[in-house]
Amino acid sequence: MDEDSENLINLIFPNGLPAHLQESPEFPAYLAKLGSLKKEELNREPDRLADDEASVLEQTQDLAFANYKTFIQTAECSRAIFQQFKKSENHLEDLLSQVPQFTQKCQDFSRSSSVIESKRRLCSLTLSRSTQILELLEIPQLMTMCVNGGHYEEALQLSAFVRRLERRYSDILAIASIVKDTQAAWQVMLHQLLSQLRSDLPLPKCLLVVGLLRRMEVFSEAEMRLKFLQARDSWLVSQLDSIPKGRDHLSRTIELSRQHLFAISTQYKAAFSDDPTRATNNEGAIFHGWLNQKISQFVATLEADLIQIDETESLDSIFSQCMYFGLSLARVGADFRGIMAPVFTRTIKHNFESTIKKATKEFENQIEKMNFDKFTSNSHPPASPNSMHPPVSLLQFSPLALFCNAILGAFNTLRLSAPFALAGPITALLQNSLTCASKAILTRYRQEELAFSSSEQQGVQRLCTCFADDFVPHIQKCLLGLYPVNVLASHLGLSPQHIQKDGIGLLSKAEIVEPIKHLLPVNIEPLSLVQPVKLLKENGENTNGNTLSFLDEDNTDAINNSPDVTDVPLVPEKIVESTGEDQLTTSTESFDMCNVKVEDTKLSESVEVKAEEHTEDLLQ
Repeated sequence: MDEDSENLINLIFPNGLPAHLQESPEFPAYLAKLGSLKKEELNREPDRLADDEASVLEQTQDLAFANYKTFIQTAECSRAIFQQFKKSENHLEDLLSQVPQFTQKCQDFSRSSSVIESKRRLCSLTLSRSTQILELLEIPQLMTMCVNGGHYEEALQLSAFVRRLERRYSDILAIASIVKDTQAAWQVMLHQLLSQLRSDLPLPKCLLVVGLLRRMEVFSEAEMRLKFLQARDSWLVSQLDSIPKGRDHLSRTIELSRQHLFAISTQYKAAFSDDPTRATNNEGAIFHGWLNQKISQFVATLEADLIQIDETESLDSIFSQCMYFGLSLARVGADFRGIMAPVFTRTIKHNFESTIKKATKEFENQIEKMNFDKFTSNSHPPASPNSMHPPVSLLQFSPLALFCNAILGAFNTLRLSAPFALAGPITALLQNSLTCASKAILTRYRQEELAFSSSEQQGVQRLCTCFADDFVPHIQKCLLGLYPVNVLASHLGLSPQHIQKDGIGLLSKAEIVEPIKHLLPVNIEPLSLVQPVKLLKENGENTNGNTLSFLDEDNTDAINNSPDVTDVPLVPEKIVESTGEDQLTTSTESFDMCNVKVEDTKLSESVEVKAEEHTEDLLQ
């Protein structure tokens, strides 16, 4: 609309154009027509419009009168249409209110259809892959069969495959079920492998089992070593516990311990390598700690069982077994022979001490029953200085002869394996025993001194003389046969003077006969404490030229007549490799015993005691 038309509208309608005219399509055309009229025409325009209005009204009335029925029908139709429109509007509103719900249900249906379609596709795919799925579902059963059949390689492969499936499809229930069942078979396999380690395994089989356990990746390296040692220790303990208690218990224990400890050590070193280049490598301490524990347990068992062994042959055999045992473990760096030497030393000392105490007690009892009136002064030829035969004069005095036999029996037991470390303690035991015997003679004499006849007094003197001049020197000679002074000096790294000063292997005759010194005949003078003796010879040469003094002259004869160092080996051949501090000496000559008939006047009975003339050399 141009500017002139707008100005015209403002003039005609100062209050603004009515709304119904704004929407009328004829208003702009009529407004343009008004603008084209002349003044006269414009003045006549209102009259013309009034005439047109009256004409239209008249025509309308005529039309209404002529067609009133039509108008009535039209009105009724309009009213009916209006009502229908109202109903349609209400239905439309209801429809519009239910459209969102319908839309939601359509969407739900669409989604359900999609799910159903997906399941259908999955079912179709499952059907097409049924063979492969069946193979997957049979994996747990297949692994169980492999484990039960001992096919561990195949079981490991199946387990690795299942672990890959778990990493990729852990959310699938079927896969989770397969993994669970496979892990159960995996645990059974682990227990089977550990159970095999608790049995008697050769080295190749043991390495195979350890390799399988490593591939299972269940244990760390330290845990793997611990599990291995625990399992093998269980096997070792079961074998040792199966040994019946009895005479052969210790021998079997040594043999089985040697076999199995060496086998376990070899298996461990083959299966686990200790890398010295690793700065934080502490795994090696596990094996050494376990081995130390086993050795400590064995030594404790050895010490407990040795106390119950009285047979010399058994002790010597067990000593040989133990040295061989220690030598076997030395090949794997666990030589413990030095630990066993003190155990045998204590046992040998205990056995010797028990024998000597028993012999001393028996001598005291025999002296209490002895009749001194029956002894005569029969002379007997002196024993050869180089002979180990006991003096014949001892046969007059049965208690003294039996006492000598008991001590010589202890010597014959000791000579097979005499520790150098026991030279001093054995000397002290003999010194104390002989002193007690001397005191026993004195006690018996004092009890019946006033009642003794002259012949009984002479019998006491002869007994004391035989004890001092024959019995004690012979015991000293035998003791030097076990522990020659030059051999002790060579082994202990001391000079013979120090050996003599410390009294190692030398009895003090003066102290022994001191209680009965006043009972000796007047013409028999107790030997002096110190007398010069000949120089000891070693390998045919003199020593450093110093004069040696021993406790009495009889000891001098015993020393001069004792076996030379070249005749008595320091240690038997079977002990040469021993690393213990307590090495042993072995006398190759046994000590002869007395053949004596014992008479007990108080009990009016006699017992003939016959000792073996030569004790069997057990080293052979």
